[in-house]
Amino acid sequence: MKIRVDLDLCQGHAVCQAEAPAVFAVPKRGQVEILDSDPGPAVRAAVLEAVKYCPTQALSVSDGEV
Repeated sequence: MKIRVDLDLCQGHAVCQAEAPAVFAVPKRGQVEILDSDPGPAVRAAVLEAVKYCPTQALSVSDGEV
């Protein structure tokens, strides 16, 4: 699974960080930073939830996921 972010869409709501803090970080008044763009299976469910609940749909995953 590869994670991608569209920084033109990201508004820094930090929903992704709440869902998967080991993978995403959102500094105050900033945009998402991907801490691990190719996470292992242990955090897969959390990453998919982060993608699903992103208010601006700025996150996506490749390899046919989501």
